[in-house]
Amino acid sequence: MNTTDRRNWLKTIALGGGFTLLGGLPSLAQQSYRPGERPSGPLAKLNSNENPYGPSEAVRAAMQQDFDLGCRYPFQYIKELVRMIAKKEEVSEDCIVITGGSTEGLKACGLVYGLGRGEIVAADPTFQALLRYAELFGAYVHRVPLNDKLEHDLQAMSRRVNSKTRLIFLCNPNNPSGTLLDPGELKDFCLSMESKAVVFSDEAYYDYISQPDYPSMVSLVKEGRNVIVSKTFSKVFGLAGLRIGYLVARPDIASRLQDSLMANTNTLAIQAAKAALKDAEFYKFSIAQNEKGKELIYKTLNELGLRYIPSHTNFVFFESGRHISELIPQMAEKGVQIGRPFPPLYNWARISTGTLEEVAVFTQGLKALYT
Repeated sequence: MNTTDRRNWLKTIALGGGFTLLGGLPSLAQQSYRPGERPSGPLAKLNSNENPYGPSEAVRAAMQQDFDLGCRYPFQYIKELVRMIAKKEEVSEDCIVITGGSTEGLKACGLVYGLGRGEIVAADPTFQALLRYAELFGAYVHRVPLNDKLEHDLQAMSRRVNSKTRLIFLCNPNNPSGTLLDPGELKDFCLSMESKAVVFSDEAYYDYISQPDYPSMVSLVKEGRNVIVSKTFSKVFGLAGLRIGYLVARPDIASRLQDSLMANTNTLAIQAAKAALKDAEFYKFSIAQNEKGKELIYKTLNELGLRYIPSHTNFVFFESGRHISELIPQMAEKGVQIGRPFPPLYNWARISTGTLEEVAVFTQGLKALYT
């Protein structure tokens, strides 16, 4: 981010009410609420890409049953979860690293590959956790603008790779644009780059991909490639508040990342994740509700003539035609929290699907502003 963009970003934060980025997740949490409860602030919390239907009943029952384990350290309980994930991903157990949400895994990679002034190549805008953490430790991040379709520009990214590049970051599907890389181009890119740098594939939204048989880059980990994949229980499983995710990588890479973890997850999150993996009914329900929510959002945007990107995630990115610093408070007045600024796309807004009731509040509020 250059000096001008950074100055505009800070200005946008101030105008947008301060809760968007500088306050981070803690300030967002202060405005959260339980599904079904009417908050004193905005009614529809559609700014954090959460799955408000979770945790599922099965997961809640598992946590209640194992609540007494809250006094125990997680290490003796994590092995079974590792076995379950390794079976799911069809890799050996030494390829799995359990993390506190996918964010801890992202930051561990930012630390490992950012130290010593390592260079990282990434799209812009994209999810920033790994990139900003790496910059704290002296890394230089080459931020490559998305193309005119708001997709990763893989050719431009490859041109930024040099002898100092240690990591190439791909968020696929991308946050905030919701775009999906062509599977053939993605695989070719990973194979052509892995001899030059580690390729990191953030697959937080992988479960929402509607394209049949779309490959996870775990397939390249199985081949022993120089690839890391991150996944999370925060999205489709509805466990964002419990903080649990995982990395999949070649054993030597996984071991190095395991040693770099800072917080780890907790015992109840582990038990919840185990139950979530077994709960196929809730998984299907979450996917179905998300599709319904997106269709309602698409319908409204089409009626208003607002451009949007067909999404492979649980959010929709649309061109509002208004500066985001104006739209955030305007939507808040209509009872809706929307996504934070994503410079330099200040005239675009990200809206999470939420519950169908929350989406209805959003559609009503947006129509009131644009008609």
